[in-house]
Amino acid sequence: MEKDIFEKSFIEKLDKNFLELNKYFEFSLEIFCEFNTLIFEINKCLILEFHRATITLTNNLLERLLKLALINNETGIVPIPIEKWNQVFEEPNRKYGSIPLGNSIEKCKKLGLLSDQEKHFLFNIIRELMRNGFSHADSSKILANLPDNSPMFQGSLTNPNADLKEVGINQKIIPTFQALQMESFAKENAKDYFDFVFHLIFRIEERLKEKQK
Repeated sequence: MEKDIFEKSFIEKLDKNFLELNKYFEFSLEIFCEFNTLIFEINKCLILEFHRATITLTNNLLERLLKLALINNETGIVPIPIEKWNQVFEEPNRKYGSIPLGNSIEKCKKLGLLSDQEKHFLFNIIRELMRNGFSHADSSKILANLPDNSPMFQGSLTNPNADLKEVGINQKIIPTFQALQMESFAKENAKDYFDFVFHLIFRIEERLKEKQK
């Protein structure tokens, strides 16, 4: 494929989406500064309309956010002398560095780092749809509400006058249709999902600061 085709597509998407999405480049994190580059990367995916990449990276951002929230809740958020970093972070990292998403959601809620509404949304919707659907490539929950039998019609290019034949297709189990449905789902939901996690970062920062007063 020619380079010019990519350049044209990238420029068109940048011109189309930058004004709406450049707000996500204007932020200042106090505790979770390591997310600066990841947020930039996700927003660039949104601008270029890489919706499945946006969701997958947002899953990464969310899981890491909750782990770091638990670690920071335990270590505190005041500056730590460099010679004590290993000592301070070793045990919290052991406890929370590999914690499953469901457990981290429950733990953050118990510690007051998530509200009831946030916990419900993350545990029952995000964990099932976004994380399992994209990071684990399990489309079953996202496609669950599709009918088991969708009518489609088969024709013939070599005999266009032939009658169309109706065929029943289960889109939930056929890879080609799974991919089409997942692409459509990602296009509809990627931006809202990232927006939710983006603002959740700042809400958790404020809760950590409030707890440390």
